[in-house]
Amino acid sequence: MRFRDILPKGLYWRTLLIIVAPAALLQLIITLVFLDDHWQATSKRMSQGVAADVALIIQLYERNPTQENFESLREYAMRPLRLEIELQPDAELAIPRCRGWGSTLDGYLLRALQSDISREVWYDSTCPGPQVLIRVPIENGVLQLKAYRDRVQARSGPLFVTWISGATIFLIIVSVIFIRNQVRPIENLADAMERFGRGEDTGYIRARGAREVRGATLAFQDMRQRIKKHIDQRSQLLAGVSHDLRTPLTRLKLQLAMMPDSPEIEDIKRDLAEMEETLDEYLTFAKGLADETPELVNITKVVEEVVADTARGGADVAIESGAASISTPGRARALKRCLANLIDNAAAHGDRVRVAISSTETAITVSVDDNGPGIPEELYEEAFRPFSRLDETRSRNQKGVGLGLAIARDVARSHGGDISLSQSPLGGLRAALRLPRPA
Repeated sequence: MRFRDILPKGLYWRTLLIIVAPAALLQLIITLVFLDDHWQATSKRMSQGVAADVALIIQLYERNPTQENFESLREYAMRPLRLEIELQPDAELAIPRCRGWGSTLDGYLLRALQSDISREVWYDSTCPGPQVLIRVPIENGVLQLKAYRDRVQARSGPLFVTWISGATIFLIIVSVIFIRNQVRPIENLADAMERFGRGEDTGYIRARGAREVRGATLAFQDMRQRIKKHIDQRSQLLAGVSHDLRTPLTRLKLQLAMMPDSPEIEDIKRDLAEMEETLDEYLTFAKGLADETPELVNITKVVEEVVADTARGGADVAIESGAASISTPGRARALKRCLANLIDNAAAHGDRVRVAISSTETAITVSVDDNGPGIPEELYEEAFRPFSRLDETRSRNQKGVGLGLAIARDVARSHGGDISLSQSPLGGLRAALRLPRPA
């Protein structure tokens, strides 16, 4: 697994990582430097001071090991030195500890005590309370001393770590809030682009966020208006072209119908029929999806209707496997035409056509297989070009002008999907329509 494979993929988490990771790393380095250079050094010096006081008390007591001298030393130890001392005759040096482990700074005091006293020392800082316990062997017993923790260890270290941790958490919370507000306009813009690409009316999008995001939003609004205007103008132009071309074609057909039959007349009639068919397919391809409102389309139902229509024409077509009631946003008539083109194309080139519907969490796939001659792999993309018929490969195709697959892919891509070609298990061609599935 590569390092980039575990990195977040979304802009929100990447931005958060870019801001938080360096800040957290910097604070971690500062903390480590502080602990090593300040806290531990200070604690070491404090431990050395306590060790010197303990060594002095032991020396003064061993010079005069009387009860009166001990009581006098106890008062001096308590008042200026803040040490509590207790003489335990005939006691064991080691006693049970409260916990099995102590602080990493205990070694400083132990080494300082052993260096100043030159004898074995027993030390315990694991018990709760404000004091640590020091036991030193003397003649006929043990001298026990209790020192306050603030004399042994610097208390600023944990407080500093707490402040650093709190600052890091505060930075993360603030970053999450502000980055979320900056990323949300980008997400809204991306969603609007995706819906507009599927032909849905996104309406007005409020420009929010940073200056660059606002500029991208306004540019998208302008682009959307220009595209809609272009589509409206194209629809009006095509409506006029359709009327202007169909009128003379109709007159020609009427005039031919009044003429006596002859081989020449039949040839002219076939040419006119081909011209009309070419005109119909071209207008359908160029007109696109401008005249239909998007809605929730039941793909399973559309496939069943197209299969039934094709089967009534005498083709051997059937649904081999399907899923129950799969729906996706789209244009029902456009999707039906897309599927009809795929299934009719398969029926025109093969004797047997099988349709399969499958679904995942993110996509719906409709596969159309035939047992025809197929298409070489290097010609798959060529098959989607408008007016491409591939007659040498699909020689049985005597119908159409080569716009079926082009129209089908145009419809698929306008819905956020695509069509791919591959070899069919039946021996011919497989056309797979893939559409996004709403979350």
